Amino acid sequence: MSATRVIKKYPNRRLYDTEISSYITIEDVRQLIVDGETLEVRDAKTGEDLTRQVLLQIITEHEQEGQPMLSTQLLSQLIRFYGDSLQGFMGNYLERSMQVFLEQQQQFRQQMGGLLGQTPWTMLNQLTERNMALWKDFQQNLGGMGSATHPGHAKDARKPR
Repeated sequence: MSATRVIKKYPNRRLYDTEISSYITIEDVRQLIVDGETLEVRDAKTGEDLTRQVLLQIITEHEQEGQPMLSTQLLSQLIRFYGDSLQGFMGNYLERSMQVFLEQQQQFRQQMGGLLGQTPWTMLNQLTERNMALWKDFQQNLGGMGSATHPGHAKDARKPR
């Protein structure tokens, strides 16, 4: 596991990546996070940890553009937990929920990768076999229902009045 990458934030709001000795943008910080980097943002003068503020800034910017992930209702509910006796519990609950979601996402991607690793013909054959089995089941179930209710069947033949 790599060491924590330190980003310094200067009073002019510029961000300096100490690992590459260069100024970077907030979008660069977002990309580092997407790439799995562990980082912390520190005030260049005081050394104060500003990581949470920068992460919240990234979320705010992305929530304003395109398709937001956090609905107004969800944000309102989160605000209601601040100062509540369950505030600490909620943070842990959200972290665990996200971890479970990420694990499930990884499993899904692995399963899809296994499917996509097959040749197109193999995938097509498997899909066709599944569809044929479903169709046969459907026909058998329909056939069972149809023989009892089909109007031409002897049991259901109605005498004209």
